[in-house]
Amino acid sequence: MDVACERWPTPRHGTGQSRRRLGRHRRESARARRAGRRRAERPGCPWEPRREQRAGGCALGAGAAPTAHHAHARRRRPARDQPRGGRLGRNRGPHRGTSLVRAALRRRQEPIAFAAAGSIVLVATLLPLGVLAGELVLAGWQRGVGSLGDPAAWALLAASLRIATAVTALALLAGVPLAVLFARTDLPARRSAFVLHAFPLFLPPFLLALGWFFLLGRQGLVGSETSARLFSGVPAVVAVLALAFTPVVTSLVALALDGVDRSLEEAARVVAAPWRVTVGILLPLVAPAVALAALVVFALALTELGVPMFLRVPVYPAAVFARLGGVAYAPGEAFALVLPLVAVALAVLACERLVARRGVPTLGLAIGRPLVPLGRWRTAGALVAGLAAALAVAPIAALAARAGREGWDAVPVWVGGSVGNSLLAAGAGATIIAAVGVVLGRAIARGRPWGAALDAVAVLGFVTPATVLGVGLIAVWNRPATRAVYGTLAIVVLGYVARYAAIGARTIAVAIAQGSPHLEEAAQAVGGSYVRRLLGIVVPVHARGVVAAWLLALVFCLRDLETTVLFYPPGRETLPVRIFTLEANGPPAVVAALALIQVVVTASILLIGVVCLGRSRRR
Repeated sequence: MDVACERWPTPRHGTGQSRRRLGRHRRESARARRAGRRRAERPGCPWEPRREQRAGGCALGAGAAPTAHHAHARRRRPARDQPRGGRLGRNRGPHRGTSLVRAALRRRQEPIAFAAAGSIVLVATLLPLGVLAGELVLAGWQRGVGSLGDPAAWALLAASLRIATAVTALALLAGVPLAVLFARTDLPARRSAFVLHAFPLFLPPFLLALGWFFLLGRQGLVGSETSARLFSGVPAVVAVLALAFTPVVTSLVALALDGVDRSLEEAARVVAAPWRVTVGILLPLVAPAVALAALVVFALALTELGVPMFLRVPVYPAAVFARLGGVAYAPGEAFALVLPLVAVALAVLACERLVARRGVPTLGLAIGRPLVPLGRWRTAGALVAGLAAALAVAPIAALAARAGREGWDAVPVWVGGSVGNSLLAAGAGATIIAAVGVVLGRAIARGRPWGAALDAVAVLGFVTPATVLGVGLIAVWNRPATRAVYGTLAIVVLGYVARYAAIGARTIAVAIAQGSPHLEEAAQAVGGSYVRRLLGIVVPVHARGVVAAWLLALVFCLRDLETTVLFYPPGRETLPVRIFTLEANGPPAVVAALALIQVVVTASILLIGVVCLGRSRRR
């Protein structure tokens, strides 16, 4: 066998053709090497171009006439230090600096996105609290803290704590059984009853108080002296807030029940009855959701301002509001009075952090999960579900009856631009909350430390009294240089972001945590940037969660009163603020009609959102 064949093995098929091709390749390589040596030996014109040649001249000197042996210089390949095409040559030559900057920005897209989202949350939440702390220092610590020694202030704080505790207890007692009834039994029409029961959650609580007043007041539809006495004072506040916040418990516990591992439930059903499985196994598994619901209800009830002021019940937030919006404006003293509420909010935040470590409630209803048969208790369960739905519908029906034709005829005169202001501000706020929630929710779901820290700031804004955030925003933005913010709806949007950023972040975090990270990891492995992964994978895959977060933020911004009542721009009040300012001296029929507009707008948005989410789920 030939030596060349031993050194260069050929394929099994076509041996002769491969040998001829190999020989031709060897001859061409040898010819190229000889030509290279001859060019390198030529004087005055080396293979690598000199500085004069790169500048446009020749190595033989300026003005030298080109000879025949210079022709190869005009046809030669680009030198090694000149930019080439292809991937390896992109970072060379005059564009090397731009490419390096792009590569650096590509690696830092995630920190930049987090910095942008974090700046929005920090400016909207922590900056107002810090400015209020500065107001306290400037007003004098002794003078501000001295107001805490007033026994009347501590009496109001105790009354507020008692009201919040009573509301939380009633909401738990009613919400947990209703969650089991709606989520785990074969009750007929349970979904419709659940929708009616949960709808008041998306309305301002003082709107429900207004409806109950038109129903049970002295001049109400079924009112009498007895019902008027019952619907007054602290019991009325507790009852209205309990009816308004019970859907929080029902929704969170129902979602947690639907998220329990089905295999655990099926294994328990082998040795125990369905009711024993529900009470002895499922409810202990959803204890974190129950605790989270209790914390949310307690924080909402403690900071509620509209219902106590409507029913003329003095509470601690009303005392703070009086020092912030009254004639005697004392921001330092007001912030000192808020210190106990801030301490309670921090305690609630700490408890929420502990609860969050044990589990996160899921989104969506399980399909094919066996339900608990009610049997002979079906009638009793139907009565309970019907009562829950009726208690939600009754105040709305009273508003409709009180409005009448008189109220609807006068609506164009009284409504102004409040509906448009509400939709514009709520839409902008919900969009910002959803955008921030995508970045923050992904960080929470992936376990980023900075995501947990920023989530704590967002939750702090949710549990902090709305009056505190409102006055802090006034102190920050009520300046000549920031009139473009304070004199427009931008200040309202900032208040919405400070108050409800946690809703968007938590909703999107739950949606992302339920999905698999493999698609995103695969995109990262092939060089996909953070922005492309976020917009091309995270958002499309979890689109239902993002849309749900946007809808929740939108309806909560629409129902907000406490945050915006202090700093809404003149002539740009939202619809809840318009109703609240008219209920004292405005025509009752007009107030009822405006309240019904709020109900119709909220119901329409929720209906459109549910239809869109249902279609996307079927796809």
